[in-house]
Amino acid sequence: METVAERAGVSRALVSLVMNDSPKVSDERRAAVLRAAKDLGYRRNLHARNLAQQRTQTFGILINDIHNPFFAEVVAGVEKAAADHDYDVIILNGGRDPERERRAIETYLQFRVEALVLIGPRLSDAELRHAARDVPTVVVAAGGNFPSTDTITTDDIAGTRLAVEHLVGLGHRDIVHLDGGNNISADVRRQGFVEAMNRCGLDGRIITGGDSGEQAAPAIKELLASKPRPTAILAFNDLLAAGVLSALSDTGVDVPGDISVVSIDNTFIAALGHLSLTAVNQPRWEMGAMAVATVLDRIGDQTSTDEEPGGTPPVASATHQSLAPNLVVRKSSAPPRTGAQ
Repeated sequence: METVAERAGVSRALVSLVMNDSPKVSDERRAAVLRAAKDLGYRRNLHARNLAQQRTQTFGILINDIHNPFFAEVVAGVEKAAADHDYDVIILNGGRDPERERRAIETYLQFRVEALVLIGPRLSDAELRHAARDVPTVVVAAGGNFPSTDTITTDDIAGTRLAVEHLVGLGHRDIVHLDGGNNISADVRRQGFVEAMNRCGLDGRIITGGDSGEQAAPAIKELLASKPRPTAILAFNDLLAAGVLSALSDTGVDVPGDISVVSIDNTFIAALGHLSLTAVNQPRWEMGAMAVATVLDRIGDQTSTDEEPGGTPPVASATHQSLAPNLVVRKSSAPPRTGAQ
């Protein structure tokens, strides 16, 4: 910075003001400093700044599966909200592996991130509670029970009910749920499907599916061999639903003429023209923004407590926020053909 100041013919303090985007610098002097910095190849040393301020202005984001667009779209919401509050993010992929998630969290803590946003983690409540003791931590879309950690979810029971009621309203009675196998959200969606079918006076069938397109083919083979053949399918998520459409097409089954298909998540995949999936929408961006708001509240609580003389910060109760889903109707669902079984 002293070299930049010498080149620009200003003080080191003024260079510091420019590098920190202070409005107190004239346009002429700001331009001179930036020109000198560019000529010298100068970049701010964020590590040194962080040591001086004892802040990193960084959130650690851990995602369950980097290949699933649902998680990516939640991350997009986190990134936007974090940037709006002058925070950067670091993203690591848990790869559906609890041990890998543990290592990622430890890495984040060593980097001194100011908060953790864990999207779909497979760790236990006790493990997450331990992380939350070090930094504010929020769990997003986990599908499990985390009473000791701040959580943000969507109401999967309500979401599956929307899907079932939509199909029943079209006239479908034989509806099959291709579930998520051992996915973290599979249990609650199975429960929601059974409850919704019972509310409509119907018996729902469940076939093990999965949470990726590759897992659809064997499930569809089993389904098409069953009697009677269902007239509608509720798929666990968009990836599975895309695989369902492909598998049905390969066997000559028309969608929605022979079988209607509805999915859960409503990622960009559902809106692709050649798929046009009717889908239960989970507000992914909003979940990400709420995650940032939650950890910022925790950071604010810590800061205000630290400023008070003496005492230990009280342990705040975990918050559990649930967003309402909605149904987006597209071309993959329609009334069953007359006489369809």
